[in-house]
Amino acid sequence: MRMLINVPETVVGDALRGIAAAHPELAVDVENRVVVRRDAPVAGKVGLVSGGGSGHEPLHAGFVGPGMLSAACPGEVFTSPVPDQMVRAAAAVDAGEGVLFVVKNYTGDVLNFDMAAELAEEEGIRVERVLVNDDVAVTDSLYTAGRRGTGATLFVEKIAGAAADEGAPLDRVTEVARRVNESSRSFGVALSPCSTPAKGSPTFELPPGQLELGIGIHGEPGRERRAMMTSREIADYTVDVILEDLRPTGPVLALVNGMGATPLLELYGFNAEVQRALSERGVAVARTLVGNYVTSLDMAGCSVTLCQVDEELLRWWDAPVQTAALRWGR
Repeated sequence: MRMLINVPETVVGDALRGIAAAHPELAVDVENRVVVRRDAPVAGKVGLVSGGGSGHEPLHAGFVGPGMLSAACPGEVFTSPVPDQMVRAAAAVDAGEGVLFVVKNYTGDVLNFDMAAELAEEEGIRVERVLVNDDVAVTDSLYTAGRRGTGATLFVEKIAGAAADEGAPLDRVTEVARRVNESSRSFGVALSPCSTPAKGSPTFELPPGQLELGIGIHGEPGRERRAMMTSREIADYTVDVILEDLRPTGPVLALVNGMGATPLLELYGFNAEVQRALSERGVAVARTLVGNYVTSLDMAGCSVTLCQVDEELLRWWDAPVQTAALRWGR
């Protein structure tokens, strides 16, 4: 495989140095692997911390900034960050109002964030945790007990981040984050496997002319493999699977997400089919976001995340945000 890297061992550190050079509004600790908004801690504000394995960029470091995360902890590629990173991040952003950990439901992430919360509380930092488990493709997998955490992580971080910026207390920010997760469902499709820098070759095999329905963001298997489908067929299948579980009674946010190697030309075309499918099924779309936000290295494919919203959640979604990968307002 040909990759734009030096050596696999330094890939995460090299990327963090690049982030630091491109975004002076962030304080990037390359050695300890913590990315913090430079103005942290912000007086009167709850801190939001998330993190996970690298390879899903812009998740999570790309979402650090006003209106979203206070800090992010990148682990090695597809590997959880360690508790020390999370404790450093919590200490850096705690202004006395407490810290919320946003945790995707993968075994390593859950264990390490739980341990970090205990360590942080020993240092006098009040910590709450929210588990993101929005993937309807499978109930259990090699990496999880229960559903995997995927695209809804973006919705949780954005909406809870806006609530925190508004001055909501920790218990309120936590309640909002949990409500967003409970109102969200996701489903992903792979058109090709991904390749990690350490392995240098595809992490799984996907025969020519086939796709994987319900793929995980680390390449975990989904529900089934089928012969290649059209964009329209994939949209109908994906929307039906999500709506069967979510059963929304009001408008939704829609995230049409690329897995890393799918061109925007294809993603926008796929979004047109997703919008058609939702309209035909009587689901109103309040806002739509299209692009590569929760990726899987060089995997070709897409995912759809829907989140039912009310006026309050929609107001927080529309609130200004200024991060490397997501910005509007102000």
